[in-house]
Amino acid sequence: MSEGAKFLKKNFDLHKSPEVEAAAKRTEVKTGKKVPQDPEARIKNYFDRLENIITPYPLEGHPDFDRKERNIEMLKRPLFAKFVTKPEDIPESYWKSQEKILRERGQSADWENASEKDKEKIKIESAKTLLADQQSSLEEWADYLTTDDSKYIPDYLKYWVFRSTLGLEEYNKEERRLPKRSKGSVKKFPDINQEALAYVVDAVVKKYKGEGPNFEYDIQPEEREKFNEYLKQESFGKMYAWANELISPILEHLLKIKEGEWKKHKKGGDSAQLAKSIRGKGTGWCTAGENTARTQLNAGDFYVYYSLDDEQQPTIPRIAIRMEGSNIAEVRGIAYKQNLDPYMADILKDKLPEFADGEKYLKKDADMKRLTEVDKKSKSKEPLSKDDLTFLYEIDNKIEGFGYQRDPRIKEILAIRNPREDAPIVFGCALDEIAWNQKEITGKTKSYIGPLFPGVFKLPIEHIQTYFPEGKVQKYEVDLGGKTKDELKAELKKQKINISPYTDDLLESKDFFISPEPENAKLIRLTVKDLGYPGGATTDQIYAKAAEYGLELCPPEVGPALRLAYKGDDWMLIAMKQITDRDGGPDVFDLFRSGAGLWLHGRRAGPAVRWNADRQFVFRIRKSEA
Repeated sequence: MSEGAKFLKKNFDLHKSPEVEAAAKRTEVKTGKKVPQDPEARIKNYFDRLENIITPYPLEGHPDFDRKERNIEMLKRPLFAKFVTKPEDIPESYWKSQEKILRERGQSADWENASEKDKEKIKIESAKTLLADQQSSLEEWADYLTTDDSKYIPDYLKYWVFRSTLGLEEYNKEERRLPKRSKGSVKKFPDINQEALAYVVDAVVKKYKGEGPNFEYDIQPEEREKFNEYLKQESFGKMYAWANELISPILEHLLKIKEGEWKKHKKGGDSAQLAKSIRGKGTGWCTAGENTARTQLNAGDFYVYYSLDDEQQPTIPRIAIRMEGSNIAEVRGIAYKQNLDPYMADILKDKLPEFADGEKYLKKDADMKRLTEVDKKSKSKEPLSKDDLTFLYEIDNKIEGFGYQRDPRIKEILAIRNPREDAPIVFGCALDEIAWNQKEITGKTKSYIGPLFPGVFKLPIEHIQTYFPEGKVQKYEVDLGGKTKDELKAELKKQKINISPYTDDLLESKDFFISPEPENAKLIRLTVKDLGYPGGATTDQIYAKAAEYGLELCPPEVGPALRLAYKGDDWMLIAMKQITDRDGGPDVFDLFRSGAGLWLHGRRAGPAVRWNADRQFVFRIRKSEA
């Protein structure tokens, strides 16, 4: 039996699990052959099944269409349903602890005087936020373990890591451990510390090669003994917590030192040297693991900027530029979630022009520099200008950084801002020219921020938002008609828009039609939450609610027309009468961007399909309302 099969049999009895049994039955139905009963064969069959699901592959006759994304999304749904806490499962003890915090902050009177209805509303909104963060933390693991970034981890250890993570909460710094999850937990799943993860994986791999763990860090003998005991137990939670504690941040006085040098680690070069130069420096980069470093150097060159240490030697890794062939694969810093730290902006800006595709990183660099300036103003209590606030509230563009997650400074600054005071500055109007509900609207109103209502889009108001700042109602105009179906498809091909087989089904359907005469269509993009469904809603509910606000379904031609006109990254669905696809399902057009570029796709959207609150739909403004 292979080491991987032995490992999974010993730790999980995986060969007897329901998922392995289900995979065996599926294989037997598909091939007509029995899967042997021995554990190794059944485990191998299960992993072959998973590999088939998450490996990119084109559909016959459509080489540009990759089903991987759809398959992974389908895998996530049952994971979220099973492992993300449901609001009704949050224990009363949690809410009692929150009441205690309110008392300690001197806010108990406000809570005690609130109505039971208001208390319940506060609980619901709080639960939604907590559990959305929890789901996001689980999704990070699912995404990471199905991308090339994690291909240094053997499949059997990916299963071990993920299965273990499902039973753990986020790292408790005070207790130096990853607590076990309990039913109703509102805690997130553990963060991904790629350096710590790579260290743990390396240790297990070396154990099964008959080697000891790598103790090149400055580790006390008693800490080494702890790790060896955890390794003997093959306890991912204990090993990962130990490694998280080991990876400490760079000292503040060293962060302020900008002087240093870039070093190029050549493709196919010494991976051990690269890993050693990063290990123990608190970067959080998975490259500190030898397996990862080897995998990354096999793909391309790896550039690291090392700043000076206390001995004036360039040994402190601050920026990494990882290449795949001649293209930049990623740029990482050492700040939270691998964002660039504020001292390194100029260093990176001077380096990027050396790369053919460095231009796209310049916006990220500019955003981080601007955010640093706004952060300094906020901390020194200087007033923020209209441009500062427009940037901070991301009115025109999203703030982009170099890490996996949003820069935490955005949330920190916004937490101490007053949106009602900032909105007039952002929109360039007086306080009495903004209405925050329908009753406040007057002939002077220039901006409306509040719930939608019938007739709202008829009003001569410059700005309409359901919430500030995130609820901006996005408007588009597209020209319809004047082209044949073949001309439309030719234009999509010319602009290198990716077309899936499901798109072909929609375009070739008898229900797809083009306006006989040229016309201009005014469109509105709204989230499900904007429409009044913060907890999500079905397709039929969404369509019915939009009709109440003077919106109507788009003609199907809007899908390709908007895709040709709009080059942004937003993922949006076209609200339209569904068209049957090749599998017999009711589809609508959806627009998104992936690594392959812009897509015009077909998405299943039956009447009873339920959509999350943040899902975006495009409607047409009823002609009588436009």
